[in-house]
Amino acid sequence: MGRGVGQINGLSMQALLPDRNLPLLVTPDQPGAWQVEALQALVDASLHESGALLLRGFDVLGEQAFQALVRSFGHPLLNYEFGSTPRKAIEQGVYTSTEYPAHQVIPLHNEQSYTLQWPMKIWFHCVQPSVEGGETPIADSRQIFRQLDPALRQRFEDKRLMYVRNYGNGLDLPWEQAFNTEDRAVAEAYCRANQIEFQWKDDGELRTRQVCQATARHPVTQDRVWFNQAHLFHVSNLPPAVRESLLDVVDDPLDLPRNVYYGDGSELEDSALTEIRGVLEQCTVRFPWQQGDVLMLDNMLVAHGRASFKGPRQVIVAMAEPAQE
Repeated sequence: MGRGVGQINGLSMQALLPDRNLPLLVTPDQPGAWQVEALQALVDASLHESGALLLRGFDVLGEQAFQALVRSFGHPLLNYEFGSTPRKAIEQGVYTSTEYPAHQVIPLHNEQSYTLQWPMKIWFHCVQPSVEGGETPIADSRQIFRQLDPALRQRFEDKRLMYVRNYGNGLDLPWEQAFNTEDRAVAEAYCRANQIEFQWKDDGELRTRQVCQATARHPVTQDRVWFNQAHLFHVSNLPPAVRESLLDVVDDPLDLPRNVYYGDGSELEDSALTEIRGVLEQCTVRFPWQQGDVLMLDNMLVAHGRASFKGPRQVIVAMAEPAQE
């Protein structure tokens, strides 16, 4: 079933927004009468083309119902390992979405594209939409790749990216939370297994460096995608006042909680980051959540973010199908 309006085995699919290719809205023709096998067939036929399916009207609400739905696709749910943001496990394989304050915007990104392993599938479930804002914006990573200046794209591909992280000290996630352990040896073993350089500093905190991809090729569709978090990790992502305060606190820019460089250690150009952020904004698609919605993304084909919001909001997340560069 191609893009646009279609039906398959009691399910209907159409573009949610008239001028956008994603997400595709999937609804059961008769609430409560849909079959898991039919939904799986629709996903198999459509996800690699669209990259984003919004499941609405499937009588899914809450952690356990969400967990059961995403498990029905046949892949074990993943733990959130080598995480970069605060979130809590609420069921096995089901987590809170990033727990940043409501006034903060989380820019578009592909989940865990700052490392060499990532989930191919990611699901979001709206348990409670906020009164105002709180959307989960998305964007087609293929479109982002195409719209970026080819010279910039080639430079990033050739040089790759080095992410530098300093954990703890009240400035970023403690290493214990990022690695899900309080045992240094376990954290070190994870680093060695995943090509992550590590250093225990004099204050007992951990610094890691990892050189990763800037773009990637989807293993099924063979599409080239923009696939990194340079614009998120770079110090220029911080508000100017926060950035200046942090630079005053640390003795060396390498001690910033997080930053990113070219793979050879040279600085990223401000002009490149400005262009990247501009293209991300041009490609952004926004839509309001409805209670019970489930958004299924191919994590390589579609990036996601979070808008600021007012009022209570609960969106939970699950991931599956590990992939690597």
